[in-house]
Amino acid sequence: MYIVASFEQSIFLELAISALEQEGITKDRILAVPLDKRTEPRQLFDTLHRADGFSLFDLAAILGTCGMLLGAIYGMVLAWGPILWGIIGLAFGFGAGFVIRLALVKRKTQRDTKRNATAEVFVLIRCNPEQKQTVENILWENIALGVAKLDVRDPA
Repeated sequence: MYIVASFEQSIFLELAISALEQEGITKDRILAVPLDKRTEPRQLFDTLHRADGFSLFDLAAILGTCGMLLGAIYGMVLAWGPILWGIIGLAFGFGAGFVIRLALVKRKTQRDTKRNATAEVFVLIRCNPEQKQTVENILWENIALGVAKLDVRDPA
């Protein structure tokens, strides 16, 4: 039987491994695999083949339309006419919407990466079915982010 757990890199991981060894599970039956962290930041612009659901252009389109409408309306009484003022309103509205949305997405991304607990290490333990509950309790007591059980008959 295999038990898989995910942990943050912390002292609790070391305590869990020590407690498992004290329960009679040898080091050759415990495998800890650290994960590599993403080094490049998340892409802000979607491509044709990859989209993450965050659109930077929705607010820009709304404010651009409002700016164009107001520019065309008030351009009737201004010197350059409604067409030029509509284009100017479109540019300012689109730019303002894009900058606002970009700032909101960046702030949300930074806040979420600081707040969310991420799995940094996976621990794979091979144990007997009689030890399953003990191993699982040790992992949960040492603040595992998640625990999974895989019942595979040991050929040895």
